[in-house]
Amino acid sequence: MSKKVNFHTLGCKLNFSESSTIARQFEDGGFERVSPTEPADICIINSCSVTEHADKKCRNIIRKLHRRNPDAIIAVTGCYAQLKPYEIAAIEGVDIVLSNNNKGETYQRVLELQSKGRAKVYSCETDQIINFFSAFSSGDRTRAFLKVQDGCDYCCSYCTIHNARGSSRNIPIAEVVKQAEQIVALGQKEIVITGVNTGDFGRTTGESFADLLRALDRVEGVERYRISSIEPNLLTDEIIDICARSYKFQHHFHIPIQCGSNKILALMRRRYTVERFAERIAAVKKAMPDAFIGIDVITGFPGESDADFADSKRFLEGIKPAFLHIFPFSERANTPAVDMPNKVQSSVSTARVKELEELSDKLHYDFCSRAVGNTTKVLFESTERGGFMTGFTGNYIKVKVPYNRKYINQIVDVALLKIEPNCDVLGQIVE
Repeated sequence: MSKKVNFHTLGCKLNFSESSTIARQFEDGGFERVSPTEPADICIINSCSVTEHADKKCRNIIRKLHRRNPDAIIAVTGCYAQLKPYEIAAIEGVDIVLSNNNKGETYQRVLELQSKGRAKVYSCETDQIINFFSAFSSGDRTRAFLKVQDGCDYCCSYCTIHNARGSSRNIPIAEVVKQAEQIVALGQKEIVITGVNTGDFGRTTGESFADLLRALDRVEGVERYRISSIEPNLLTDEIIDICARSYKFQHHFHIPIQCGSNKILALMRRRYTVERFAERIAAVKKAMPDAFIGIDVITGFPGESDADFADSKRFLEGIKPAFLHIFPFSERANTPAVDMPNKVQSSVSTARVKELEELSDKLHYDFCSRAVGNTTKVLFESTERGGFMTGFTGNYIKVKVPYNRKYINQIVDVALLKIEPNCDVLGQIVE
């Protein structure tokens, strides 16, 4: 009987692509991959450390796994494992902790363990994180997350990502293209291009992100691409033009602003002003009026006064994105923000989150409502809920139609009939 392995992935799409690749290594080695809730001989946790909540969630998963199955080998990798390896190693049940530099060796290192015992720790300093673990996901029948870049050189004052992931680096375009071709061979229709600072692609190869997009656009068999996230200062007119002209690149952008106040942006050490951000949003909307634009926002950063928050909210109302991803500020060790004065009470930050969530709900509803009455292409997924299946338009509107398995992983024309309160749009397939 083959041994069983399960995976617990926290955080970003990048982690998801890496976990999926590690899972394929185990499957190729004869292991059976089971769901996270099933008993397993080996449990792999790919951790996140973007907030204290993410650290806590990782610790809770470790303890739950050990209680549920005390004989299972527990391996922890990812950003939390990079930043605090010995804190994790001290948790009962942990057998091995691997840094982000060693993440690609997870399968090999776990196999080397003879039995449970004192945790083995593979750790390194930030400047020693030089390996690039090539990865893409293959667990979803409709889309794959393709890692093209890792690390970040920006060192924003609140962020641990540079410490956890190291400097910006990437694989050559030719290798990315080969991986895209592998994804096509697996039958997936859509590829999400991922990285820590995706638009910074090319640091280690002398290529550019625009060159990468043009090369991927030529890969036969891929029907859709999405860019998972791109910094506003890296969203150039050239990239906007490529996406606007391409049939494959969808009109969907995820652009972090973090705050709509120049004062707070300066404290955050972001590389743009609100005026520059607004100009980039306007450029996207001019080229692609139907574009879905999602924006990251942090509330409660040290020094954010009521007036600063009001300015930020007014700014967001003015540029009218399709959705806001909102996070209360989470203080992280070894970042400049730890020592900044004028801390904002967590209750105030939480109240600001709620206020922006209400704004986001309105913005999202308004955006989706404008599509009702149109006919557009939708890529349907396999999940059935209440007799319906769902999929996404090119510009990321969630559409539901009566379940019919023949449409799974198919892109079909759908008439958009009615928007529901949760912003799902009821559709009718056009045969």
